[in-house]
Amino acid sequence: GDLSGRGGGGSGRVGAGPSGPENSRVGPSAAERARGAGPGRSRTTGADAGRAVGAERRGRPGGRRRQQQRRRPRRRQKKEEESAGGTKGSSKKASAAQLRIQKDINELNLPKTCDISFSDPDDLLNFKLVICPDEGFYKSGKFVFSFKVGQGYPHDPPKVKCETMVYHPNIDLEGNVCLNILREDWKPVLTINSIIYGLQYLFLEPNPEDPLNKEAAEVLQNNRRLFEQNVQRSMRGGYIGSTYFERCLK
Repeated sequence: GDLSGRGGGGSGRVGAGPSGPENSRVGPSAAERARGAGPGRSRTTGADAGRAVGAERRGRPGGRRRQQQRRRPRRRQKKEEESAGGTKGSSKKASAAQLRIQKDINELNLPKTCDISFSDPDDLLNFKLVICPDEGFYKSGKFVFSFKVGQGYPHDPPKVKCETMVYHPNIDLEGNVCLNILREDWKPVLTINSIIYGLQYLFLEPNPEDPLNKEAAEVLQNNRRLFEQNVQRSMRGGYIGSTYFERCLK
């Protein structure tokens, strides 16, 4: 009995059972192995390194992060190209002239005898003005002007042409207009509205002192009655001297 008891005791000291304290010092428990913890965790074995490389090759999270890092510079470059207008279909930034003409159009306060129209609603730099005077020599006439606003606007005035052939001292037969604010008196603070009122005033008060059509200016200075008759004949459609004017009454 004693021998078996000592042998059993010795066996308990030498070969520790599942619940012995020595067993916890020999290796990690099952729970620790499941968590990846344990005394041997700090050491990297060849198998561990092989598994890490394999994870990258198979596209595991570690590998995906590196691929995303490699792709980021391309995405950043694409965004920079789009912001610089390098991508097809990207909208161009509005120029200073476009921004200013948009403001001018929004703030238009047209007289009742004037109207503007745009052949292309997206192009505010090119449009037409129609003036139909309700008094003066040119009453009941209809006169069309084209406006071409350059990229230098508002530092440079728009180019304005009269598309209607008119017997007028300040508008020649090619449609050029003699208006001081379209030439030497232009200032960036002036607007499209300023030009429209200036053109309308030319039909109310033609100025023979600064003519483009010198013949019409001389008639206006010397014989206002004859000048009025010539204007009426030209608007109905007819000859003034050797020049034929097409009808332009409303």
